[in-house]
Amino acid sequence: MCVEETIGVTSGITTTPHIPQQRGEPPLDHAVRYAEERHWDVFPGTWLETVEGVPRCTCGETDCAHPGAHPANRRWSGDATGSATVVRRMWTKEPRASVLLPTGRTFDAVDVPETAGCLALARMERMELSLGPVTCTPDGRMLFFVLPGGAAKIPGLVRKLGWAPGALDLTARGEGDWIAAPPSRLGTRGSVQWARRPTASNRWLPDAEEVIAPLAYACGRDAATSRHQG
Repeated sequence: MCVEETIGVTSGITTTPHIPQQRGEPPLDHAVRYAEERHWDVFPGTWLETVEGVPRCTCGETDCAHPGAHPANRRWSGDATGSATVVRRMWTKEPRASVLLPTGRTFDAVDVPETAGCLALARMERMELSLGPVTCTPDGRMLFFVLPGGAAKIPGLVRKLGWAPGALDLTARGEGDWIAAPPSRLGTRGSVQWARRPTASNRWLPDAEEVIAPLAYACGRDAATSRHQG
């Protein structure tokens, strides 16, 4: 997985400085930190519970697409809050709830395959581009945080670069959507992690236009490699 501990730049080798993760902290601490330090809205989602030795999503669906990390009800947009007081109250009721962030408010997210994301991240770091936080999910995706409104721009930006939007495994999460944040656990595959964690230096997010070229290029290269191998 292309996570923070294994990415950066040293003598031409792609790696980033080691920044320790807050391992072992309960979801509540992470949720409060996102609300207080980043002013992100957060809301609790489903979680995993073990039933007869088998981890299952609390939604009860045996074929759940996002086991353990998705909205628990249709009211999730209204439940999302940036109040640390409310956040504490919600996670006190259910400490195991996953930590979810609505997109389209303080940020949008560009969603790409992990292989393409790692390639693009290394290239953008070499180019010293301004980058926001980046998550890496256990199902092989990376999400790059950009300014709100980026999701609406993505299709047009991709076309300008010479690709049909549907030709690349690149999507955008904007208004009305959500993402799972660290340390939310996704099924038995592991937890969402930071490839680039939120820091004071990346508080100001890039516009989608600033990151779309390297991301689209990496996705195009990834697609070409997959076709060749297939």
